[in-house]
Amino acid sequence: MSFLHRSKPPPAPHDDGDVAAGAPNAWLMMMEARAPWEALALMAVSPWMSRLPSGDGHAVIVFPGLGAGDTSTFALRSFLRHQGYSPYPWDQGLNLGPREGVLEQCRSLIEKVHSRHGGRVSLLGWSLGGIYAREMAKEVPDLVRCVITLGTPFTGHPKATNAWRFYQFVSGHQPHDEDLLAEVRKPPPVPTTSIYSKTDGVVSWQCSINPTRHAHTENIEVHASHLGMGMNPLALYAIFDRLRQDPAHWKRFDVQGARRWFFKVAHQPESVTETY
Repeated sequence: MSFLHRSKPPPAPHDDGDVAAGAPNAWLMMMEARAPWEALALMAVSPWMSRLPSGDGHAVIVFPGLGAGDTSTFALRSFLRHQGYSPYPWDQGLNLGPREGVLEQCRSLIEKVHSRHGGRVSLLGWSLGGIYAREMAKEVPDLVRCVITLGTPFTGHPKATNAWRFYQFVSGHQPHDEDLLAEVRKPPPVPTTSIYSKTDGVVSWQCSINPTRHAHTENIEVHASHLGMGMNPLALYAIFDRLRQDPAHWKRFDVQGARRWFFKVAHQPESVTETY
């Protein structure tokens, strides 16, 4: 079940990662002003990033955040293209929520890109765009290689963000629908990575934590702003590493060696196995 099929199951209990959290405080909101510096940092490390191994060329669809369009993901898609992938914009203008026809067009795009490339498509979503990526992977899992989200609030209380009023205004949707939220909390049946920041000034980081009991889900913490996450060198490196994973032999992000200075991951039991 997803946004496209909203029957009325009994409300589900909160998942492992669904913890109480309030919206980020005013200090974290002010720290969002560092986003331009993250873009400059990406430019500074571009010579090093260019020496990373090339990807396998598979397609990646990038979904923008609330109130943003494909311009906001230009740097991210340029990075993916330079690394040897085939990035696609969502091509629906500004993301103003799941209005009528939006999710149907998302699914149609996935089907077209899958047909064009003859292989599974990776879905990459920033903030609200990550909700689309997760829900589409539930709709058409056979077409999806993996899901990666950036600062996406898929669990917790919907008002644990500083954008819920704007979402309600532009989308016309009420932010608190228990039945719908119970479905959104469920991870897709494909390898799913949440990249989040504890210094996110828009979305409470607790709302971006995948449940720990699933073997095909993970959470990678980076130091980034919400508005700059799609240009943050650490976030982009994590995306690069995840896209290189073979879905048939998927492993969680490794923080051994020098990586431990830049990344953290939530503990997840290795004994759990699932098929996808």
